[in-house]
Amino acid sequence: MSVLRAAAITALLALPAHGEALLNPVFQDHAVLQQGQPIRLWGTAAPRTKITAAIGSASARATADKNGHWRVTLPAMTAGGPYTVSVKTADASQTLSDILIGDVYLCSGQSNMALPVMGAVDAGPDIQVSANDSIRLMSVANIAKATAQSALPGTISWAPASPKVVAGFSATCYYFARSLQKSVHVPLGLINAPWAGANITDFMSVAALHQAGGQDARLDALKIYAADPAAGVKHWGEIIEAFWRGLGKDYWANPAKVSWTDAPKGLGVWSTWGVPALEKDGGTVWFRTSVTLTAADAARGANLALGAITEEDTVWVNGNAVGTTTGYAAERKYTVPAGVLHEGKNDIVLNVYCGWRGCGLFGPANSRAIHFAGGSSVPLDGSWQYAIEPASPPQVPWGPTAGLAMDYNGMIAPLAPFGLRGVLWYQGESNTSTAETYRGLLKAWMADWRSTFEAPKLPFLIVQLPDLGQPPFAPEQSTWAALREAQRLAVNDDPNAALAVMIDIGDHMGLHPGNKQEVGRRLALQARQLIYGDKSLRPGPQPDSATRNGNEVTVRFTGINGKLAAVNAAQPIGFELCADVCRFAVATIDGDSVRLAVPEGMTPTRVRYCWADGPVCTLYDTTRIPAVPFEVGVK
Repeated sequence: MSVLRAAAITALLALPAHGEALLNPVFQDHAVLQQGQPIRLWGTAAPRTKITAAIGSASARATADKNGHWRVTLPAMTAGGPYTVSVKTADASQTLSDILIGDVYLCSGQSNMALPVMGAVDAGPDIQVSANDSIRLMSVANIAKATAQSALPGTISWAPASPKVVAGFSATCYYFARSLQKSVHVPLGLINAPWAGANITDFMSVAALHQAGGQDARLDALKIYAADPAAGVKHWGEIIEAFWRGLGKDYWANPAKVSWTDAPKGLGVWSTWGVPALEKDGGTVWFRTSVTLTAADAARGANLALGAITEEDTVWVNGNAVGTTTGYAAERKYTVPAGVLHEGKNDIVLNVYCGWRGCGLFGPANSRAIHFAGGSSVPLDGSWQYAIEPASPPQVPWGPTAGLAMDYNGMIAPLAPFGLRGVLWYQGESNTSTAETYRGLLKAWMADWRSTFEAPKLPFLIVQLPDLGQPPFAPEQSTWAALREAQRLAVNDDPNAALAVMIDIGDHMGLHPGNKQEVGRRLALQARQLIYGDKSLRPGPQPDSATRNGNEVTVRFTGINGKLAAVNAAQPIGFELCADVCRFAVATIDGDSVRLAVPEGMTPTRVRYCWADGPVCTLYDTTRIPAVPFEVGVK
């Protein structure tokens, strides 16, 4: 059979029959379509098929291209409904019912966006009274792909808000809609598409990452992996080995030359070992063990099982890279290529990188073994050794949390070009170790999604990272503060973005503050002033200038609702004056400004406010919007 004929038969087998889906899966009963914009509908049909699509009294026609893709644009509509959407060809049709016209928001980010309403503080009563037919919800499953997808797999559904649906939906996203609808009386559609622990680079397209720069080697590896996963893994192993050799290290090639320390029996999360250098979250650790094999076993096909590992590992057997995986508590299983094992002692070396908590090898000892063809196995229950590594390796590009484009490809690209009123973004925790690059990445990400959704002025509502950790006794450097500053500056650069400040709602002991009701309320306030033009609201106190006059530095603020005020004290705290070092400053509110007393002998060059992982800072406006954390130069 010819290739062309086979392709034609495959296409025919995939064609929709009467009553089957012609529309892209993002369009379902109960959906909300964006008001005030031309309505785009798209899907698949037989190549060159003529399609008619209609909603209300409006209709449009299109012809599917040679690959079966079609798209129509219907006139903009005002808020209302319910409507019926129909799509027809000569021999197939699809009808959607209970469609509303309103405002659609895409909610994305990492675990704080993913945290469900049932996980928010005191959410029980909110869930019980959540039934609301004018708020419609759709959740996108976690799907990571090496190439951009045109449709979401599986069953996608829209549903009116109800206790059953709301309980498991994003708390930040839902509470935003609930608060916004108190003043914006239109149907709201919410699409939730976060991935816990995801770096911003996983939510950017390959094209945007190329343009942003700095990722060429990883993007090349991702391209190879997309075409041939085995070749991609091999290529990535070469990159990792070159990285470590560049640091003068080849633990996998010469394990006998390394100064190893015996690991606790059973391994487990390394922060529980009682080793001071491993008590802090995250880090990089090398592991080594060995196994003695017979000639018969070594000659058979084998798989290496290492149990559960968090977060990212690269594995060598007898100096040969056999695999790399990224994931939290995911079971590791690798095929050992023929000829790698040999009679006698075989060395197994792992490099494990972890960016957060729960790091190490864990699970029962019998989960670590070499399994041979035929069913027999040899356990890896002998002594394990470790070596602490100060450097962090480049992370695998096809990982769904620290990779490149994977979440964009699987979760965002399939939604485009669905009409949106705005995007809610709660992310940044996974970028704090590289905060210096985040401003540029955030700007590139916003431009990328505007291009994806064909909306050059698409508004973005950015949640600034909240406080985390204990307040400091003295001024200190802080990657969390640097990330917040990157968020502030990126939003300041963009007339269609707003920042929701959360520096006062964090949990000193946890990454996931439970007061998502207030997160939603503040996002709704930002939406009202940025998107809906509410002239009674301003974004909240933000620095305009810092000027020295004698023994004082005056910081002038803009964006104030009402007036500046300190809470729980006569004057605000949290200000620092910096020269070679930073010192806490005594502050006094003076109208729309704060005056800072300059310590004797100091020539300050910078002012910082709320500059710590978990600061205590007390400056608000009288609508209780906190002043944004910042660092500005002194004139």
